[in-house]
Amino acid sequence: MTKVVFYRSGGIFYGFEETGHTGYGDAGDDVLCAALSAMTMLIVNAVELGYASDVQYDVNDGATRIVVTAKAALPEFEDDERKRYAVSGLFMAYYYQLNDLLDEYSDFLDVDVIDREYK
Repeated sequence: MTKVVFYRSGGIFYGFEETGHTGYGDAGDDVLCAALSAMTMLIVNAVELGYASDVQYDVNDGATRIVVTAKAALPEFEDDERKRYAVSGLFMAYYYQLNDLLDEYSDFLDVDVIDREYK
């Protein structure tokens, strides 16, 4: 099972951590894992290239752990309100997309959100 925990501060989504293998299919043929990977890299590339903002991400294949955070989503780090909404919106959209996937893949995916300050 893959667990995705979203980080939120003051009601604003600014990152997430993914851990574990979905187990939906065999390695290399797991469509759920491929979907999660594609959506994760879309967010990383959109924040970094599309919005010209720093995005921190760490991929640890051995521990099956991915952490993505972008302080540009938070007002204490980014003055441009439109950029903050755009960056935070990507994380929030991913959260809602994964919640939609829970209808079909609840045995392979778990989604949660925690409130915590940006580290």
